[in-house]
Amino acid sequence: MQYTVELLFEEFVTHDTKRFIFERPKGLKIEPGAALLLALDKPKLRDDLHPFTPTSLAGDKVLEFIIKQYPAHHGMTEKLHKLVPGDTVLIKGIYGALAYKGPGVFIAGGTGITPFIAILRQLRKEGKLKGNSLLFSNKTHADIILERELRHMLGKNCVFTLTRESRPGYENERIDAKFLKARIKNFRQRFYVCGPPEFVENINAFLQKAGAKPENIAFD
Repeated sequence: MQYTVELLFEEFVTHDTKRFIFERPKGLKIEPGAALLLALDKPKLRDDLHPFTPTSLAGDKVLEFIIKQYPAHHGMTEKLHKLVPGDTVLIKGIYGALAYKGPGVFIAGGTGITPFIAILRQLRKEGKLKGNSLLFSNKTHADIILERELRHMLGKNCVFTLTRESRPGYENERIDAKFLKARIKNFRQRFYVCGPPEFVENINAFLQKAGAKPENIAFD
């Protein structure tokens, strides 16, 4: 699989995170929650592949990505943020899949929300959001991605917590064992976890200690 796709539109959705809209190549099929391997269409960079999860739906006529820039790394995200409409990137495969297997609790840290956006949008389209909830951790309010859309989809079943800012209407603590036990009554349901590696590792340990079965925890 290899496609060359053109950037059609880009805009900031937070102070350091952009929405990118690319043309969608014919024949590309990808399930919500899976990532695509992208490379910049530039000399010496065409084989430098990085996974990014589309936030668009399978039936959409374009590909949407929501990507945070990490300028300190001087890597792929910084280069992507410099793209302008008309530039092209390469798609060279599908990477992993955080597949939806039934109602449960989505637990996201920062940009770990991106695979969940596609999954939740698909569930909304199919009228199957009932029984799902979201716990979403960010450093500050300014870091929250698509807050309005997530609140609209999940209502009271959407909890935002800020770890470096106190703000009315938001929790102000890390997602740890105490946080989870205070907000989850049934640890036998399904859980979907995505975020930085340490975040995912800690959440998985907390969930299993509380009684969640490993086979009921999907993570990326």
